[in-house]
Amino acid sequence: MDQRPSSPPGDPAAPDEVVTVYDAAGAVIGTAPRSRVYAEGLWHASAGVLLRSMDGSRVYVHRRSPDKAVFAGMHDCLAGGVVDPGESPGETAVRELAEELGVTGVELSPIAQVRWDGRWDGKPLRCHLFAFEGRYDGPISHQASEIVDGWWWTDAELRAHLADPAWAFVPDTRALLAGYFA
Repeated sequence: MDQRPSSPPGDPAAPDEVVTVYDAAGAVIGTAPRSRVYAEGLWHASAGVLLRSMDGSRVYVHRRSPDKAVFAGMHDCLAGGVVDPGESPGETAVRELAEELGVTGVELSPIAQVRWDGRWDGKPLRCHLFAFEGRYDGPISHQASEIVDGWWWTDAELRAHLADPAWAFVPDTRALLAGYFA
């Protein structure tokens, strides 16, 4: 894969993050700029963390920034992002939890994995998705460029919103956790 940087949509002067590219079966085949991955629908991977309260009764839900390149302004219950070159999905989950919510030192357990061949903004969006779960009751510190608001919900509250197809929730997390909240 080409590793030359290119500019993301909307900011031609900004450097473009390089991410790991996979084949449809889940094998790493190279790297490419994120903008190219999204523009061409290249397979990549993403990992996220479902953060629960220590007693397991609540799940942290947040609203994504309106400036995000994908699923802008939508709700999500995973703090996560794309797998960078040289990272495992577990390492990505730890990094993203710290970056997006300011949460560190939490033990993570894998809870779901799915191959998602979806669409965003009229283009294919293909991703191997990995979900982990962690328990935490400490302070949350949002990364302003990623998250604009967040709150704790019970599973019942989250399930009720997920059952509403009109609720603006990221579709890849919906697919990844379809069996988890059933």
